[in-house]
Amino acid sequence: MRLSGSVRLFGVGLVVAVLGLGGCDRQTGSSAATGPAEIVFSVLSARGEASAGPLWQPLLDDMAKAVGRPVEPHFASNYAALVEDMKQGRTQAAWFSAQPAIAAIDSAGAEMIARTVGLDGSDSYRSTLIVKRGSGLTLDDVLACGQRFRFGSGDPQSTSGTLVPMAFLFNPRGIQPDLCFRIVRSNNHETNASEVAAGILDVATSNSVTAGDLRRRNPTIADQIEEIWRSPPIPEGGIVVRGDLDPVLKEKIRSFFLTYGQGPGVEAERQRRVLAALNYSRFNAADDDYLDPVRELVADQALAAARAEGDAAAVEAARRDLQRLRAKREVQP
Repeated sequence: MRLSGSVRLFGVGLVVAVLGLGGCDRQTGSSAATGPAEIVFSVLSARGEASAGPLWQPLLDDMAKAVGRPVEPHFASNYAALVEDMKQGRTQAAWFSAQPAIAAIDSAGAEMIARTVGLDGSDSYRSTLIVKRGSGLTLDDVLACGQRFRFGSGDPQSTSGTLVPMAFLFNPRGIQPDLCFRIVRSNNHETNASEVAAGILDVATSNSVTAGDLRRRNPTIADQIEEIWRSPPIPEGGIVVRGDLDPVLKEKIRSFFLTYGQGPGVEAERQRRVLAALNYSRFNAADDDYLDPVRELVADQALAAARAEGDAAAVEAARRDLQRLRAKREVQP
C-alpha cells in the first residue's frame, strides 16, 4: 500500500500505443538512447481519474519540468493490466503497491527507485478485516466459516486485500475463502467498505490507509464500519520504472522523487502541500530488496497453494524460494 491502497479501472486515454524502445517510438532527437519523448506514468488508483487526477497532476507536472519531457498520467485499478502495460512498453514509470511492484520487476524488467513515506513518517501499513458497526460479528465468528457470511476480498494481486490476509490469517488456519464463505466477491477496498456499510457484504478486507482516507473523504461511511483484525506491518508501495530506460533519464526520475518536497524555501513548501494531498511526507530511496518481506508472503502463499493441490514439484520449488528469502533476511545487517 499505498494506497492509498488498492484501485479501480478508470483510464485516462493512453496517448501512445507503444512507448519505449522500438524504432516507432517518438524520441527527443534522432537517437533512441535519449528515451521516449513522453513518459506515461501509471497510478494504481481506487478512485480513478476524476478523484485521483487532481491530486497527482501537480506532482506529475513538476516531474515533467524536472526530467525535461511531458508526463502523461494513466489511472487504473486492474493490477495485472498495469503490469502488462509496463511489460509492453506502454508505460515507463508507475506508482504500485508492493505485490504489483514485484510482478512488474519479475515480469516486466522494472526497477524500484523510491518508496512512499506517510504523513506520520511511517513506511508501512496494515491489512484489515472490516464489518458493519453494530453487527456483532467477531473475528471468531468469521473464522468459524460454515458458509454463513458474504465476504469481500481484494484484487487477486492486491497486497493488503488478498496476499496478506491469506498469509497471516487464512493459510495458518487452513481456511480457503471460497469454501469458508457463502459468497466471495473481489473488488477494491473503497467498494468493499461501501458494501459493508450498506449491508451488502458481511465482512471484507481493507487496509489502514484506506480507513484513514475514507475517514477524511466520507466520514458517514467510515462511521458505519469497524475493524475486527489488523495484520502485522507490511511495506509501503513505491515508484517503479522500466529497467531499460536510458540511464540518464532514469536518474533524473529517481532524483526528482528523492528530492521532492525536501529542504527550505517557498517551492519546497508548495511541494510538501502536493505530497500532503496524497497522504505522503516524502519519498525515500529503495531498491528491489525493499520488497523482500512481501516476496516471502508470495512464496508462502505459493507453498500453501501447492500443498492444497498436492503438487510435490511446486511444493519443493516454493519451499526453496521461501528458504532463500529467509536466509537472505537473516544475513542482512
